[in-house]
Amino acid sequence: MIEVDDLVQAAARDAARWDRDGLPDEMIELAARNGLLGADRPACFGGAELDARELGRLAATLGHACTSLRSLVTVHGMVAAAVDRWGTAAQREAWLPRLTGGEVIAALAATEAGAGTELSAVATAFEPEGTDILVSGTKLWVTFGQRADVYLVLGRAPGGLCAALVDRDRPGVGVEPAESGLGLRGARLATVRFDRVRIPATQLIAPPGFGLSHVLGTALDHGRYTVAWGGVGLARACLGDAAAHAATRVQGGAALAEHQLIRATLGRCWADVEGAQALCERAADARITGSPQALIFTIAAKYAAAGVAAAVSERAVQVLGAAGCAPDSRIGRFYRDAKVMQIIEGAQEVAEVAMGEHVMRGARS
Repeated sequence: MIEVDDLVQAAARDAARWDRDGLPDEMIELAARNGLLGADRPACFGGAELDARELGRLAATLGHACTSLRSLVTVHGMVAAAVDRWGTAAQREAWLPRLTGGEVIAALAATEAGAGTELSAVATAFEPEGTDILVSGTKLWVTFGQRADVYLVLGRAPGGLCAALVDRDRPGVGVEPAESGLGLRGARLATVRFDRVRIPATQLIAPPGFGLSHVLGTALDHGRYTVAWGGVGLARACLGDAAAHAATRVQGGAALAEHQLIRATLGRCWADVEGAQALCERAADARITGSPQALIFTIAAKYAAAGVAAAVSERAVQVLGAAGCAPDSRIGRFYRDAKVMQIIEGAQEVAEVAMGEHVMRGARS
């Protein structure tokens, strides 16, 4: 059973503080108790078994409240999805109940100084040694890396790119809080260093050569999908706040909403949000039916929703004026978060190339 009311109420009260200090452990524990960390995993592993539309609407609800809270569900779900899809039966039995119940908090460790958009350029090394693997490398901008108990790490082995689960408490793992960036300041980002960290080879998820194309591919697809719906929730929150301000703020003897320019701005925002949600709904339909179009529809939904979140939050800041720029402004926080959403899980430009290739395949056929 998924319950979000307590989390949403806490976000309404404390999200500005979380943006300064990070999402606290008690909120992560509450999310686990309320079923959010196993939202779309199978019931046999303790999950709530939500379908794609239900998962999307959950992400939109959380995105409406707090992007960092939605990011927890996204990144934890990315790791769980990868293990569920590509793990062996033994790996699924060992890890999924702990992930869905929140006994173990997971983070994705993929980005490096020389490998952001181009993850195939990762330098982290997986060195076989007997029945073990030695992991060495540095990962940047690991969402909830400060809190995670286990990392799904992308690295390079003699047989190709690999993905493996690396426990935080193993000797050689070092975690450093990352300085607050533009957005997602509550997501407890970290730099994670692996210095010849020894793990059993049984913690490899899929064989060498499948780490990026399959394991990380599944994780990133899951991430794009929940980021897309989260972006719709964020944009809808910004539109609501802008409309409420316009209805009550008097300027020049009339409410802002009486000015044609403001009404046009709000109308444009509404159309953009509805369009982004329609693309998210189409992606949900494709995922539920198992359509081969599901991947590209998800890319399109994330591209549109991230762009709409950025545009609507910017316009909302403009409507609110100085109030939108205040230190604890929800609109200001969403404005910063939305820009990050245009970069994570595939930058806008990468999505445009993928969509263009989709168009050309259709033209050739």
